[in-house]
Amino acid sequence: MSHIPPLDPNVAARKGFRESEERIKRSWKAVEVTRDDGGWTVRLDGRTPKTPAGATLTLPTEAAAQLVADEWAAQGEFLIPGTMPATRLASTAIDRVSQTREPVAAEIAAYAGSDVICYLAEHPTVLIERQQAEWGPWRDWAARELDVVLHPAEGIVHRAQAPEALERVKALALDMDDHALTALATAVPLLGSAVLGLAVQRGALSGEAALDLSRLDEAFTEERWGVDEEAAARVAAHREEAALLQRWFEALRS
Repeated sequence: MSHIPPLDPNVAARKGFRESEERIKRSWKAVEVTRDDGGWTVRLDGRTPKTPAGATLTLPTEAAAQLVADEWAAQGEFLIPGTMPATRLASTAIDRVSQTREPVAAEIAAYAGSDVICYLAEHPTVLIERQQAEWGPWRDWAARELDVVLHPAEGIVHRAQAPEALERVKALALDMDDHALTALATAVPLLGSAVLGLAVQRGALSGEAALDLSRLDEAFTEERWGVDEEAAARVAAHREEAALLQRWFEALRS
């Protein structure tokens, strides 16, 4: 989403978490999580790493802080930011989303206006039937559990959803804390669906199951024409991201 661009992969830390063009060598041995007045804080040999903006890396739950701490503990001789997605989520929540909650929530709601589970194929019949069978229950779930009523359409022509449905999605997003909102704002474009993102956030769907639902069309094509290596690698990366987001949501709920 435009309001929360990904952190620069060169963002790193020695005494904190700051930008650097150099490879950062690991300078700590012990990694722990401690409780303080603001939440749960990660500590490296007793020092607290910082976000790119210089804020303390503090999380709302012990489980979320442990996810971040585990990434720091797993680093080898040199810090590799690309292997630290939970740290990036936490830093983005603290530095960016906390300052842009309203527009981030509005973008999540915009996805509901063109949610992937609302657009049924015009043909072939077997794909249409699969979409109806697998997407329909989640539209029903959104209406029942979230009070978000979205209507399906056939083909690629946009069908506007009711404004009250989009406002409800926005309200649900704004009701979250910064860390959950950040993860939702990451999950929704990954899945192309506000409904599936909210289902993962609430524990109604696993990240992998949500990803599978989001790519029914793509999987249908793969069944007939096969999968090339580049596409397989992309899907594998998306599965890892979806699984991490699931763990993040679970940690925030604990």
